[in-house]
Amino acid sequence: MPGPSDVDAGIGSIPLRVHVDIVPSAQMFTDPADTVLLLPATTRYEMPGGVTETSTERRIIFSPEIPGPRIDAARPEGEILAEIAARARPDVAEAVRFASTADIRAEIARIVPMYAGIEALSAKGDMVQYGGRHLCAGWVFPTDSGRARFDASPPPAPDVDADADPSWLRVVTRRGKQFNSLVHEDRDPMNRATRDAILVAAEDARRLELAEGAAVVLENDRGALPGTLRIAPMAPGAVQVHWPEANVLLDPTERSPDATIPAYKGGRARLRAARPGEVAELSATLPKV
Repeated sequence: MPGPSDVDAGIGSIPLRVHVDIVPSAQMFTDPADTVLLLPATTRYEMPGGVTETSTERRIIFSPEIPGPRIDAARPEGEILAEIAARARPDVAEAVRFASTADIRAEIARIVPMYAGIEALSAKGDMVQYGGRHLCAGWVFPTDSGRARFDASPPPAPDVDADADPSWLRVVTRRGKQFNSLVHEDRDPMNRATRDAILVAAEDARRLELAEGAAVVLENDRGALPGTLRIAPMAPGAVQVHWPEANVLLDPTERSPDATIPAYKGGRARLRAARPGEVAELSATLPKV
């Protein structure tokens, strides 16, 4: 979330905090109000009986268990949640405890008719496309008229006059996919950019008189992000930076008007050349990723 200091204060006020994950994260080490427990979870590849994933093509794909060493204390996240429910509500214990993931898939097929076929997935390569090969086959939509309905969502008006001050750019957080980050290492696996890279279009770099590899600072009234300029094939008027480092530039109270989610692509900042020693000075103040 944007506003990491606010998040840190919030989770630090919880008396008992339990983190279940496959890797450590910075939030796990926030000092608790009383007690914090760190518990290991199994990865999807260690799940006895295999699990499924759903692609953007609506394909439910079976992912089998992969043999290998195991952490004895690690347990599947679903099993942990089910056991909590069973102990909190003994009267429903038998409904939330499953002997295998195959039983879970059978339950899904029973409760969600659109997922019919998930109960038959059992081997590598097995998949089923929920909803069939085509949604709204024959252009018949699930509406009273059988026709699709469209709602217009006009883009917001520019909040900064770029002609008046071309150093202002729209900040786009480089998360890589959906709402998660694919970049957990020192380099972005997609373009080999370092985590401190600040990506701009060649047109913007020329206008701002900044060269590839230059030490730069991206700043607004919320904070400053130091980095190294990298010219990238992108539309002018925007700047891409890695996330969550870019949180220092975002307003944690701002929301996109339609979706009411944090405005991860709604921030703006000025880009300028860094002063001598400024990058190291600012870097020391940034939260560790």
